[in-house]
Amino acid sequence: MTSFASVRIVTDDVDRLTAFYEHVTGLTASRPVPVFAELRTTAGTLAISSSRLTDQLYGAEVVRAADNHTVFLEFLVPDVDAEFDRLRDLEFVQEPTTMPWGNRSIVLRDPDGNLVNLFTPVTTEAALRVGLGD
Repeated sequence: MTSFASVRIVTDDVDRLTAFYEHVTGLTASRPVPVFAELRTTAGTLAISSSRLTDQLYGAEVVRAADNHTVFLEFLVPDVDAEFDRLRDLEFVQEPTTMPWGNRSIVLRDPDGNLVNLFTPVTTEAALRVGLGD
């Protein structure tokens, strides 16, 4: 059986990006080595690694840091409006909005420009899709 385990962001500044995600999620990252960090959630792990590390392991130009224009990282939060108030100092792409599929959502950018969606289900159907409710 295959299980989804993690998403990794490659960056030129592991410390800065790790601090951002620690602030947004309220989690503390583990740092097995200075060029790698992990934030573990109940659903999976967000890994952050240095572009120097990926260049060494896979070759230069296989991965380009801060060059993502297609992926959202999404985090389920208890109250998206409270998170918006708490994180007001960050760069938002979208302020609190109720989406057609039943989630209330905010979208911001991390320091490397990656999109981050924080959302709270506000309909029964949306809550059931993420495993909340009966």
